Amino acid sequence: MQGILKEVATTNKSEKWENSISREKALYSRNSEMRTEFERDYTRIIHSRSYRRLKHKTQVFFSPEDDHICTRTEHVILVESISYTIAKYLGLNTELTKAIATAHDIGHSPFGHQGEKVLSYISKRELGEGFWHERNGLDTVDKIETLEDPDGNMQNLNLTYAVRDGIISHCGEIDENQIKPRNEFINLESYKTPNQYAPYTWEGCVVKIADKISYLGRDIADAITLGILDEKLEELYNLLEINKNEKINNTNIVNDLVYDLCMNSSIENGLCFSERMFNKMNKIKKFNYQNIYLSDKLIASNEYFALVINKIFEVLKESYHNKTKIQENYFAVISDFEEWLKNYWNIERAENNKNKVLFDINNEKDYIKAIIYYISGMTDNYAIKMYNKIIKF
Repeated sequence: MQGILKEVATTNKSEKWENSISREKALYSRNSEMRTEFERDYTRIIHSRSYRRLKHKTQVFFSPEDDHICTRTEHVILVESISYTIAKYLGLNTELTKAIATAHDIGHSPFGHQGEKVLSYISKRELGEGFWHERNGLDTVDKIETLEDPDGNMQNLNLTYAVRDGIISHCGEIDENQIKPRNEFINLESYKTPNQYAPYTWEGCVVKIADKISYLGRDIADAITLGILDEKLEELYNLLEINKNEKINNTNIVNDLVYDLCMNSSIENGLCFSERMFNKMNKIKKFNYQNIYLSDKLIASNEYFALVINKIFEVLKESYHNKTKIQENYFAVISDFEEWLKNYWNIERAENNKNKVLFDINNEKDYIKAIIYYISGMTDNYAIKMYNKIIKF
């Protein structure tokens, strides 16, 4: 039913309102400000450098010659569009879903989920903790990204709690129906694993589901375009229950899922699909893993991603103790990293640098953490550029 969740929307009538719009510190204001708190978050996100770099990060397929294959930026836009449709129909706050969706993958590493796996392996080995993009997304907006304020000072994004919560709570890899928000106003630093808690708002729940709907549909469409599923089209028609006179495309897949979700969701049941559609969605996900994400076509590139990331990490880590022994062609890579690191370490900080101090340069664990943050922010192209600098003579 249209507007069925209107009474639980995140508005100034909600019991969660003050918590949802709270920030770690007061954000500067002007007499001419016309935007809501969530609109301000949205513009702060799209003006950040991390958001801009998403256009050069892999979604699923690395460096395709076809310009129309989905990148990480396009995926984010698709999630925003789907979450807007769902939130508008159900009566939720579309300004909040827009901000969360736009920022939800801002912590993704280069080379998609394979790059994330490589960084997680490094992080577990070196620091005893995994790397996951939802956590890194929160760290990015809280600690890494900065914007210039009206006085010329560089400060962290300082987003509202509801948007920050939506970022770290958005894990779309889950197989669960009937998603409802949690009631607890927790410290988001208490998150230790993906999907540990439900989102704080209904809007965060919408983005979480929209993320899954988006990647399931678009990844199939892109795989068909690239010819990866040529031998699986018969199976796919049967799975999607589409007449062979129709086209298998993102429109057909996404529309059915969104419509079913909107028709079956309620305050009592949460955001949910019909049993038939939920089972169908899980079958689509299984199909995608077997025929796309684990395809032989992706194995070679995955091996290359691991080589690139591990070598950059190795060179930067080695420079901590043995900078004078580093090969000459490594200096440019190390110099670029140190220029970045100066924004976050505890020495030689610029006067207008008002963002958080993250790293004690005398602590090797801090230095390693800095390397992981640095690599995670790279685009595919920049990581390859750094690797090529390392191996050239």
